[in-house]
Amino acid sequence: MNSYPLKFHPILKERLWGGKKLNTVLNKNISNDITGESWEVSTVTGDVSTVSNGNLLGKTLQELIDNYPEDLLGKSVYQRFGKEFPILIKFIDAKLDLSIQLHPNDELAKERHNSFGKTEMWYIMDADDDANLIVGFNKDVTKEEYARSLKEDKLLELLNYEKVKEGDTFFINTGKIHAIGAGVMLAEIQQTSDITYRVFDFNRRDKEGKLRELHTEQALDAIDYQKKDDFKVYYEKAVNCVNGMVDCPYFNTKYLNLTQDLKQDVTERDSFTIYMCVDGHASIENEGGMASIKKGETLLIPANSTSINILTSGAKLLEITI
Repeated sequence: MNSYPLKFHPILKERLWGGKKLNTVLNKNISNDITGESWEVSTVTGDVSTVSNGNLLGKTLQELIDNYPEDLLGKSVYQRFGKEFPILIKFIDAKLDLSIQLHPNDELAKERHNSFGKTEMWYIMDADDDANLIVGFNKDVTKEEYARSLKEDKLLELLNYEKVKEGDTFFINTGKIHAIGAGVMLAEIQQTSDITYRVFDFNRRDKEGKLRELHTEQALDAIDYQKKDDFKVYYEKAVNCVNGMVDCPYFNTKYLNLTQDLKQDVTERDSFTIYMCVDGHASIENEGGMASIKKGETLLIPANSTSINILTSGAKLLEITI
């Protein structure tokens, strides 16, 4: 495989709660006021990323995995996940509150949907004054107490609110009830899964005047009802080095705050590497070539690379591996 830094065409998604920041802040090519998501790296059926640069221009990510699985994914990743790309990378802009939701774990998702579960993390890129997230409960609750709160329209009284600012990072386990609040734009790294159980949507109606589907019964056995302070990620922000953020079975994420070039020997890294630029700009090269990246852009370095050289005078990057 011609191993150079791969960029992909964003897959843009209109959402009831979406806004304009993906265009005005991240310069995505959108022309409406309700674009909520930019899927940056995806092999979800119907939404497969297409290469936008270099000799592989026009090839899909799935084609590359099918033809060069170990070169692109890494031997250990291929052994574990086969020819399924294990993560989904997004930028999200919430002009309005998202629905309150949760995701099933791997076992439940496999049993019910023949899918992976959905563990995810959020890096806050922009937040309006007083913007917040909902993450978990504010106390331990029982299944019965939770069900009663839905019937009595009092669920919001049980939820934990977290005020956020740029740079805040959250790890969302499966089963944890959550919602992105109005005025938040973030980078999301998640397992490849589109399985979501929506439990409350503020009684909103879509553009056709219909209430959106809720998954009340399915969610009952998927929710973690305990209050757990395990979601805020505390990480170093040292300049010009690699700072650990999240290390879980599904992805490993690091934070790079660079004011100068950084070269990494990745000979022993048996995984692809993804960079999400959350501020500034850089050029990233390996032995096969070079690609530029700026705020709101993402690129993928195939696993058969032996070195990665980041050339920059100012960039903040999330580095994601398996």
